[in-house]
Amino acid sequence: MNVIETKIKDLLIFEPRVFGDDRGWFMESFNQQAFEKILKDRSLDIPQFVQDNHSFSKKGVLRGLHYQLNPHAQGKLVRVVQGRAWDVAVDIRKESETFGQWVGVELSGENHKQFWIPAGFAHGFVALEDNTQFLYKTTDYYSKECERSIVWNDPDIAIEWPILNEIELLLTEKDKMAKSLKEVD
Repeated sequence: MNVIETKIKDLLIFEPRVFGDDRGWFMESFNQQAFEKILKDRSLDIPQFVQDNHSFSKKGVLRGLHYQLNPHAQGKLVRVVQGRAWDVAVDIRKESETFGQWVGVELSGENHKQFWIPAGFAHGFVALEDNTQFLYKTTDYYSKECERSIVWNDPDIAIEWPILNEIELLLTEKDKMAKSLKEVD
């Protein structure tokens, strides 16, 4: 597995080895031992995954920027199994030297990339194609009481979302009314 380190130390992009031939392809999508070694080699905390989520989105659906407060803060290992998405993580750890910075990566069913987003980051994505299926492994259970959102177009974060000028974005009312980075809990 190839590991790509990002401008924010804690955020990692994984490129699994894909073995293909005329029948199709095979890849190991998750291996706990390999994942732990990658994090341990970088002196990062090793999480335990407790829940898997699967979403389906039309082109232009923007989900996020979501996070959960302690004691149910979630780390997420995310990937797209069909379609394409622009995936973003924003550092919301107020004591962090990278507070307010973001990293984005295109995830697709074709590139097989995975994005490790530890607790302390807000997460969101926009579907770049119809029928985009997104998988999440999370380190804590969903908690409605701890759920929070940051508005996707906060000028203090200035995320460079692709396709903004190409189509109308589809957002929930909750995501449209989310708070700014300055207001995070």
